[in-house]
Amino acid sequence: HDSLKWSLVSFLNDSGVLKESIFAIFAFATCGGYSGQLRVSVDCINKSDSNLSIGINFAYPFRLNRVEFDVPMCEGRRQERLYLIGDFSSSAEFFVTIAVFSFLYSLLATVVYIFFQNKYRENNRGPLIDFIVMVVFSFMWLVSSSAWAKGLSDVKAATDPDEVVLLMSACKVQTNKCSSVYGPRWSGLNTSVVFGYLNFVLWAGNIWFVFKETGWHKGGAARSSKM
Repeated sequence: HDSLKWSLVSFLNDSGVLKESIFAIFAFATCGGYSGQLRVSVDCINKSDSNLSIGINFAYPFRLNRVEFDVPMCEGRRQERLYLIGDFSSSAEFFVTIAVFSFLYSLLATVVYIFFQNKYRENNRGPLIDFIVMVVFSFMWLVSSSAWAKGLSDVKAATDPDEVVLLMSACKVQTNKCSSVYGPRWSGLNTSVVFGYLNFVLWAGNIWFVFKETGWHKGGAARSSKM
């Protein structure tokens, strides 16, 4: 009976950590592997000074204040070098770091569940450690996903082409026409936030299965049965 029960719990744990590892991969791949581009145009009154296709590239970890681009000043051939605004690397790197560590822990847990079941159950230390780690990772996924959701919102605002053209001195002259050609695509980064919250749900959902294997739960159940 005990071996059957442990096999069921082990199967649930294995399935859970496999899902956690897969979802963690998607989370850090969609965020850490992102690169985007926006494009704007500056149409000067003197057409020879115009540049109708100014590409601005940026990528993870979104230190936008280091992204430079040259634009015409509509004063002969003069150009000015500008930078995007903001550094959003802290929330992005925090999110990716949690994803990487949760992926590594999921792999380690899978190996332990499959090959070291006896050691895992010995003195109840395995389930207790597993329970504590799952609580911590659940909390960290919630915090990092929320922080990254806010960071992504700020990145979107800072790379809005309509906002970027306001940085250009030529665009402050009414006779020059500045406009957006196209903005960045956000589907990948939006997906990373979704996977972040899905990871939180997965880790939090597995807490109960692990808690039932700890001495805390078993001790409480034993006292209840005696009463």
